[in-house]
Amino acid sequence: MTNRPHTLDALAEADAAELAEILLEVCSSPRWAAAVAETRPWPDRESLLTANATAMASLTAEDLRDATAGHARIGEPIAGDAASEREQAGIQGADRALLDELHEASAAYEAKFGHVFLIRATGRTATGMLAALRERHPNDAATEAEIVRGELLRINDIRLGRLLDGS
Repeated sequence: MTNRPHTLDALAEADAAELAEILLEVCSSPRWAAAVAETRPWPDRESLLTANATAMASLTAEDLRDATAGHARIGEPIAGDAASEREQAGIQGADRALLDELHEASAAYEAKFGHVFLIRATGRTATGMLAALRERHPNDAATEAEIVRGELLRINDIRLGRLLDGS
């Protein structure tokens, strides 16, 4: 995600292709990006966050797969991707055994659900993420899809805030 701040007005005035590119950096679901873009202009930050929530609520299972595809595996932030590295800062300094456990649990989750384990990693430790992963692994697909939807909503809220703040 770019580090330059975007005002609500600048986002509202961006051409369709530029806005789509910016929104797809927040969430890799084309349907989400299109749904959020359709709600512009946003009179305030809360309106943009409401657009996120409304768009997220409307995503299908396929759309959720598109959205999760844009996220790195927990414990494996994408090198050189500031957002990925910042969001997974809680794994820094974790010992190798814990990271190996996280990797194994993530692989089992992916095998079961067909997508990366998604959690709002911002502010969480490697131990906390591993505990959440183990807690969620027994879920059925429908339950897990709704948890993922909620996690995506929170991640998008954080990313939209950073987009507006330029941080």
